[in-house]
Amino acid sequence: MASLRELRRKIKSVRSTQQITKAMKMVAAARMRRAQAAILSSRPFAAKLEETIHELALLERPAGAQSGVPAHPFFAAAGEDPRPCLLLVTADRGLCGSFNAMLLRAAMQWLLRVRGRRASVALVGRKGRDFLRRLQCCEVERCIEVVGIFPKVGFKHSEVVGEPLLKACREGRTSSVTAIYNEFKSVVAQRVVEKPLFPLAPRAEGQAEGRAATPFKYEPARERLLDALLPRHFKAQIYRILLESQAAELAARMNAMDAATRNAGELIEGLTLELNRTRQASITREIAELVGGAEALAS
Repeated sequence: MASLRELRRKIKSVRSTQQITKAMKMVAAARMRRAQAAILSSRPFAAKLEETIHELALLERPAGAQSGVPAHPFFAAAGEDPRPCLLLVTADRGLCGSFNAMLLRAAMQWLLRVRGRRASVALVGRKGRDFLRRLQCCEVERCIEVVGIFPKVGFKHSEVVGEPLLKACREGRTSSVTAIYNEFKSVVAQRVVEKPLFPLAPRAEGQAEGRAATPFKYEPARERLLDALLPRHFKAQIYRILLESQAAELAARMNAMDAATRNAGELIEGLTLELNRTRQASITREIAELVGGAEALAS
């Protein structure tokens, strides 16, 4: 049985940990609300930009061209020599439940699928970088590593990540780009998403038939507009992915710290109960000793 001093020391240690986890939960909750606002403010721009790009791509297709023929290299499918690239977005720190574990499991499955090909990876987050460094048997090229950007993600970070990927796509060093990240669904739910970023999937003609048939005049030409908008769309998608991952990480950390705080409270209750029982047993033993000593003196 533990002594009273050991039990008091354990209670003090657990209570200090509980204060830390409670503070981390409050910080994560405050940051998550700002992250949610950033996601909501970025969605209209990303949706409208995607709609404009698909309309331009559909209008640019020459008359009489077959349905599904890509109007721009960004819509072209991978060639005979596929060189896939993975954009893995993880957290920089732990203490966020299974947030990183699910991402690393999905990344491992992707690496197994592309085994034997000339694959490359772009890593955002310290956990993903450290994970790939531990994989000694994984022979993939690391085109970029970005760490320390959470929880203050800005559009400049999407440019840092997106520019090397765009350059690799233009030069033919990458035939496809797939992003694996955690999507923010709600405060209690996050979902691992594997999303293709390049090449862009052409929208079916029926989805934009009404707008495509409208005789718009563009200045400059549609091809130049696509050349200017597609890189921005690519970076906007990366920016949205970073925002989603940031909000999902903060929500996962808030839930993990809330659970840790509750567990610490239950542990403190159990230790306090054990402390009281030990103290009562000690008092009872001392009383019994006093009574026994008094009876011995009386006899």
